[in-house]
Amino acid sequence: MFSPALKPSPLEPRPDRGRVVVVTGASAGVGRAVALRFAEAGDLLGLIARDADALEDVRREALGKGASKVAVASADVADPHQVFAAAEALEAELGPIEIWINDAMETVFSPVSEMTPAEFKRVTEVTYLGFVYGTMAALKAMRAHGRGRIIQMGSALAYRGVPLQSAYCGAKHAIRGFTDSVRTELEHDGSAISITVVELPAVNTPQFDWARVHIDRDPRPMGRPIEPEVVAEAVFKAARGSWREYWLGWPTLQTIIANTVAPGLLDRYLARKAVDGQQTSKPVEPGRRDNLFRPVGPAHRTRGSFSDEAGHRAMLVPGPLARAAVVALGAATFFGLGAMSRMIGRS
Repeated sequence: MFSPALKPSPLEPRPDRGRVVVVTGASAGVGRAVALRFAEAGDLLGLIARDADALEDVRREALGKGASKVAVASADVADPHQVFAAAEALEAELGPIEIWINDAMETVFSPVSEMTPAEFKRVTEVTYLGFVYGTMAALKAMRAHGRGRIIQMGSALAYRGVPLQSAYCGAKHAIRGFTDSVRTELEHDGSAISITVVELPAVNTPQFDWARVHIDRDPRPMGRPIEPEVVAEAVFKAARGSWREYWLGWPTLQTIIANTVAPGLLDRYLARKAVDGQQTSKPVEPGRRDNLFRPVGPAHRTRGSFSDEAGHRAMLVPGPLARAAVVALGAATFFGLGAMSRMIGRS
């Protein structure tokens, strides 16, 4: 697995005391795995999610993993007042916030024609505006002590929309634009606060068990997913890194590059493969519970239902290096073909 050299940073784990790390969406899936990975480093954790009982469960698990201290705040990230209040409460208990990880998300597996405006709005408010409010709260806290790192949990779907997840894909695209704007403002100010995005492939989380659906069969990840712990390790490395963006996993590289090179061809491929590819063979049960507007209590856990096929490792590549490699390969191919053409012409 390729891992880039990471520059020393004041946000690396310290032997004298842990860092103060806040994670949104910390009750399940990727957020929970990320929280537990930082717990293993002895950091101080601030956990945000809607379900207070699930947060308490994560708190106990994180302390058992080695966290120096864990504070929790029940909040809906779609409500800015709740997010700002949670940030203030966590900082008051733990100390100055050094790392803030935006992870909370919602999705609806549905054709656009079957969705309601309320459903689309809710996905956007959680998955996009939740990141905006979290970033605002983090900046307010970090500017008070002059440093920090904000990590946005992105997706290959931030570059390439797929059928059945229009609201989620739109939100992830929006996060990229928002984050780019914030990054340039921090650069303009000469700030010691940095912001990065980790773009993910499909991940085996409980979202497939509790997402709202308007399809005939239970949803599933597109292709082979990775386990949330793989993402957690990547985020842990990104917290110490200096790159503006990281791509996790070969499918992420394939998706982003393919969409750059041949978006029309990818349109046709996804039209043929991605509708059935995001559904199992099992019909959706009547009365299926979903977490769109309220938590689904007992289902909170780190992994979803696809561990039998999930991968346990994935390469982590800085996005700028991946782009440079593609450009270099394209240039080499172009000039190589030109040289061959000239040689044939002279023969």
